[in-house]
Amino acid sequence: MATVPGPLIWEIVKKNNSFLVKRFGNGSAGVRFSKESNNLYNVHSYKYSGLANPKTITIQPGGKDQTVLLATTKTKKQNKPARLFHRTVMKKDFRRMAKAVKNQVADNYYRPDLRNAALARLSAVQRSLKVAKSGVKKRNRQALKIRGRK
Repeated sequence: MATVPGPLIWEIVKKNNSFLVKRFGNGSAGVRFSKESNNLYNVHSYKYSGLANPKTITIQPGGKDQTVLLATTKTKKQNKPARLFHRTVMKKDFRRMAKAVKNQVADNYYRPDLRNAALARLSAVQRSLKVAKSGVKKRNRQALKIRGRK
């Protein structure tokens, strides 16, 4: 079975698809977002589209613990959805995860144009996984004004 080229898919789905979210701003300026799972910036454009591109990257929370899932699509398995993704679970600290994402995306020549988007998504996912520290709040250490003295 022959696969359909990405630019043709984009021309078909660019005007209307189930993932498209239109928000209207000031005047006639409208913003288009996308809810695709493989879209790193959630922007409706060909570059970030998970539907039209054969090579896509997904970064999302891994599960219950503080893990992050990095999934890339296999170009040879486009017609087999069950085996489409190469999944990697990362449990390291943020700097090591950032280095792993950078190596996987840019240094492997997979999609070097998505390096900054992948690092931004990793940062947002890592920030969402942080648990707020509970306990006593620190007191404001600014100098207090004392009345009556000059």
